Amino acid sequence: MSRVGKIPVKVPANVKVSFNNGVINVEGPKGKLAQVYHEVIKFESKDGEIIVTRANDEKQTKAFHGLYRNLLNNMIIGVSTGFTRVLIINGVGYRAEVRDRLLVMNLGFSNEVFVGIPDGVSAKAEPNGRLEVSGIDKQRVGEFAAQIRKLRKPEPYKGKGIRYENEHIRRKVGKSGVK
Repeated sequence: MSRVGKIPVKVPANVKVSFNNGVINVEGPKGKLAQVYHEVIKFESKDGEIIVTRANDEKQTKAFHGLYRNLLNNMIIGVSTGFTRVLIINGVGYRAEVRDRLLVMNLGFSNEVFVGIPDGVSAKAEPNGRLEVSGIDKQRVGEFAAQIRKLRKPEPYKGKGIRYENEHIRRKVGKSGVK
């Protein structure tokens, strides 16, 4: 058995999960999510838990077993509580603000950087350089946060740039510190 796949998925009382025609549908207080799954994976619901099983022991099927179990778990967490990634914008004059469905950032370039906020994701900019990206789909939230971070990666000498809240940047000593 897959170490991840054999763990049952707990379903909260306010979340509805259905499996039909190769599609997982999850509906909760924050919204609805759907995911297509492979036919070698089977889902059984009992006692407020969902058990994921597989048809055979081929290598690809084993990989699907853990994958779809985690995708289902992330969908249930997303529609019940949601996901959030926090980015820290650090640097003199670096700032961000949200205008309608557009994120406008000053990142030390000659012009402002405009980034469209995708559907299903929301962004909230605070004046202290904190940017919060949240939504119900873990993949979309993570991808959007990664796109924002990629605009100005943190540099090791002064620490300027965009980093995740829990990310530690290894600082380097510049040329003047060699003496």
